[in-house]
Amino acid sequence: MDTTCHVSVSLDGFVAGPEQSEEDPLGKRGKEVHAWHLGGDRVNDANRTAAGWLMRPRGAYVMGRNMFGPTRGEWEKDWRGWWGPEPPYHAPVFVLTHYARQPIEMEGGTTFYFVTEGFDAAYAQALETAGENGVDIAGGASTVRQALIAGVIDELTLDIRPVLLGSGERIFDGVESFDMEPVEVLHSPLATHIRYRRTG
Repeated sequence: MDTTCHVSVSLDGFVAGPEQSEEDPLGKRGKEVHAWHLGGDRVNDANRTAAGWLMRPRGAYVMGRNMFGPTRGEWEKDWRGWWGPEPPYHAPVFVLTHYARQPIEMEGGTTFYFVTEGFDAAYAQALETAGENGVDIAGGASTVRQALIAGVIDELTLDIRPVLLGSGERIFDGVESFDMEPVEVLHSPLATHIRYRRTG
């Protein structure tokens, strides 16, 4: 089954703003990149369809530590993710980190596993676990970059917001090739949603 990735990005290529923290999990002005699915009267059918792509069930997920939480270094407190007692994944999630931690079982079928051996190890575990439902690269920017460089993403969806952040976290820095082509485009005043498929 395919490996997918779905990220929102500013016109200048940032998926999060600078200075990410517990108060600003997406960084300064980072919420602007995600405004297309955060509600409001300008959300239209294109946005709702793209939100359905984003939330479709997957067999396993890979994410970076920055996506899981704001803390760095040793695990100093019982941080269990941004999402409350029932995260939206409902499947195993493999979190890249330099600091070992016991798995965390959450409500709704989500279990966070903490992988210290790098992206390739986390992705291999996710593949083994996912079965026919496939793997999703959930973010953040560094993890998506590693997946693009490794060439494992079969389908990439970008929600391109007409905003300029100027600084923050990019996904394409260091990515030297892009062997994908657009297969579907949806647009709204809030975002242009482009779904790419691997050509090779």
